[in-house]
Amino acid sequence: MKKPISRIASAVQASATLKIDAMYKKMQADGLDVVGFGAGEPDFPTPDNIKTAGIKAIEANQTKYTAAAGIEPLRKAVCSQIKRDYGVEYAPSQVVISSGAKHNIFIALMALCNPGDEVILPAPYWVTYAEAIAMAGAVPVVINTSEAENFKLSAARLEAAANQNTKALILNSPSNPTGMAYNREELRAIADVCLKHGIYVIADEIYDKLLYDGLSYTSFPSLNGEIKDITILINGVSKSYSMTGWRIGWTCANTEISKAIAAYQSHSTSAPATMAQLAALEALNGPQETVGIMLKAFEERRDYFVKRVGEIEGVSCLKPDGAFYIFMNIRGLLGKTFYGAKVDTSADFAALLLEKAMVAVVPCESFGIDGYLRWSFATSMENIQKGMDRFERFIN
Repeated sequence: MKKPISRIASAVQASATLKIDAMYKKMQADGLDVVGFGAGEPDFPTPDNIKTAGIKAIEANQTKYTAAAGIEPLRKAVCSQIKRDYGVEYAPSQVVISSGAKHNIFIALMALCNPGDEVILPAPYWVTYAEAIAMAGAVPVVINTSEAENFKLSAARLEAAANQNTKALILNSPSNPTGMAYNREELRAIADVCLKHGIYVIADEIYDKLLYDGLSYTSFPSLNGEIKDITILINGVSKSYSMTGWRIGWTCANTEISKAIAAYQSHSTSAPATMAQLAALEALNGPQETVGIMLKAFEERRDYFVKRVGEIEGVSCLKPDGAFYIFMNIRGLLGKTFYGAKVDTSADFAALLLEKAMVAVVPCESFGIDGYLRWSFATSMENIQKGMDRFERFIN
């Protein structure tokens, strides 16, 4: 008789966002006129100087293994950028380069958690967080936040949830899926609770360069040295430099944690592709103008999107502070019938929207909340206009 596979592995759910994106791409490949708002990746090409650096690396035969934690020049460049942007000092030995920020989150949890440890997760949350916590053998403790709270965790809610089993908090700012960002005072209050209870903070700051309306970004470890010591900082080149497929992210942490993360990586994936690391080095050290160009375009798209949503009866959204997502409230539409089919959940609604209107969006049950859709505006203004026109016709 065949023995069952791992209980942990069998409980893991596939990424809802990647599933929607795969459906969208298949429909596109089949020649259907579908508009996709699922994937969280910029629609801009990787800047030419970065592509050239990757090509030159291959041509120069820089295609062999590197140190498990990544090449020293890239780790130094990460340290330089963080010090320049936020005044926080890390040594290159405290930086681990991995195959994207998603991988960094996973190995950070593996380095921190024992079976049964609790990890606090504010909802709505990015789908991977809950799965990664479970894969590490830990227990996700979800704290639901509301639209009235701007979908942000308060220090009081964190205090109420903390106990002796609480090992870590995952904090994503600006947030995927809501786009809301924490200000310095909010972060300081959360940090005080974490210091009081000895809770590590996995600070996912992958969208730190995508903040709108001239808002100032506060990096969590910049609050002070004591807070830096309990922080595992996550970032990468995917969003800011349109390098999603290059798969380069990093963690910055205290020496004990960074050594554990590097050791774990040495026995799992080893370092990311050498030529991708060299391209990322150029991204950090080279011209930065394209970051501002993308930011301006995303802000224009966000403003248009928010305006269109505000004109449609039965739906609404908060104006996101950053990232590139509209978190649309469709609770006023649930329970209604469209095209002869009753929609009771956001998953029902998204499936029917894709079938009848050829618009692919992400339903948010897997983000820890129902009654919402996530729309990515990391797509052209033409696609946004077309998608919103179709959506409006669909619900009318």
